[in-house]
Amino acid sequence: MKKILNTSVGRRGVLAGSLAGVGMLAMPSILRAQDKSLKVGVYGGYFKDSFDKNIFPEFTKASGIAVESVAEPTGEAWLVQLEQAAKAGQAPADVSMMSQVAMLKGQSTDLWTPLDMDKIKNASGLIDAFVNKYPDGRVAGIGAVAWYITLVTNTDVFKEAPTSWEALWDPANADKLGLLALVSNSFLLEVTAKTHFGGTNALDTEEGILKAFEKLAEVKPNVRLWYRDEAQFEQALKSGEIPMGQYYHDVTGLAAADGHPVRSTFPKEGGILDSGCWALSRASEKSEEAHVFIDYMCQPAIQATLSRKVGTAPTVKRELLDLTDEEFAAVSSDIDPIIPRYDLYQTKADWLNQKWTELIVG
Repeated sequence: MKKILNTSVGRRGVLAGSLAGVGMLAMPSILRAQDKSLKVGVYGGYFKDSFDKNIFPEFTKASGIAVESVAEPTGEAWLVQLEQAAKAGQAPADVSMMSQVAMLKGQSTDLWTPLDMDKIKNASGLIDAFVNKYPDGRVAGIGAVAWYITLVTNTDVFKEAPTSWEALWDPANADKLGLLALVSNSFLLEVTAKTHFGGTNALDTEEGILKAFEKLAEVKPNVRLWYRDEAQFEQALKSGEIPMGQYYHDVTGLAAADGHPVRSTFPKEGGILDSGCWALSRASEKSEEAHVFIDYMCQPAIQATLSRKVGTAPTVKRELLDLTDEEFAAVSSDIDPIIPRYDLYQTKADWLNQKWTELIVG
């Protein structure tokens, strides 16, 4: 179980493009099929192992297309590799799982081959937020997997679960919080906007962003730890040393199932829903196979398998899934989520990092 805790976090660090992800050499593992094949980039370790064991062999059986799975290095590093390779007319992977910020950066150079939605019939069941589009409406990517960051507490210290993100601002919680250390992976500006300013559209202007920064700065006396090392916070949460904070819903659930006094709560304003997309490199000559693969991955049955075997949240609508209420609650929620403003981390990255350091973690 510990293996799952560590590696699912590492996979997310990679997807978020954070420095926490560990670069891995691309080591293909090949599944033989008749003649058709596809290189698929996924995050290494437990995540890739789960796909190699539970997903790719079944896809090959169903389609006759062999999968060569490639372990991607960290999100930004893989984007750079794909960009450089595409300029040379090569594709280290045909289809890759990419973070939302990497999707936007790839759009700016037309790195992604637009997808033909007529060939991806199963995409009709996707939640709208999981269809990634170019500004002109072409589809750049399709939601592969998702996960939630929620409000977590130690049950020995907090007998009752908090109901709102407002708990972060409560003076009663002075020196009790563990929060993610980066503006681009904590999504605390979005939490602030949804909790105090009516929604993330409050971040549409720099004036609105600065108001959110000022409000978020009020949380600082409550923060014991701004964490980059997720295992450090996990241990402090379990022991009660840092009894409240933001963390990954699925990992917290696994820790609770192991008997630790921790709980994950979806606040009334929603959990933070982060995700990765399947995208097709413009250098790939396997467009037909890629469309078959992405269509297959959009099936509700496959999304349910991912939830059960990999611990990811489904990208298709709840009513299409055969997950039990307990299985669904282990990875997701029916409460409307907080969707990160990925556009800001592409267009205003330097300014946001500067203000974050000045006003929040400095």
